Amino acid sequence: MAKVAIVLAEGFEEVEAVAPIDVLRRAGVEVLIAGLTKDPVPSARNLRIVPDTTVDELKAEELDMVILPGGAGGVERIKKDPRVEMLLKQMEEKKKLIGAICAAPTALASFGLLKGRKATVYPSLVEDIKPAEFVNQAVVEDQNIITSQGPGTALEFSLKLVEKLIGKEKAKEVAGRMLVKYG
Repeated sequence: MAKVAIVLAEGFEEVEAVAPIDVLRRAGVEVLIAGLTKDPVPSARNLRIVPDTTVDELKAEELDMVILPGGAGGVERIKKDPRVEMLLKQMEEKKKLIGAICAAPTALASFGLLKGRKATVYPSLVEDIKPAEFVNQAVVEDQNIITSQGPGTALEFSLKLVEKLIGKEKAKEVAGRMLVKYG
């Protein structure tokens, strides 16, 4: 079974966190919700999610993917957290999957992970993912990094993550059960 961690920091975007958690779990993926601390994590609109674990307890060698949801406040906190940076750099070294949506690709850029890559981001943040080449699409895949644009692209992003972890047929199956068109 694939194992994924989604990192939540105060101010995360609800749809961009919950959609991947839900869709991946529907596909049979083990999803760990990792907070910067053990405390419930408040979202941009004060929805509180209790993490399963903390970033300190995550090990790149035990994960198949790490996901960062957007939400300006959450992403700014993630950018300042050396533990998240170290985890993502370890995932990159091992060529494991990394997903980031909305403002979160700016964290990947700040950690130096988008150099020479194509990526997408929330449209007002295009300058913040340089030196990546911006691609104006809902979901962009470049090697092991998958990026997406925002709340409205969260389901497509989540299904792409299923496709990368398990396969296109599983993504189509989950999409069909959810009444979502995919692929």
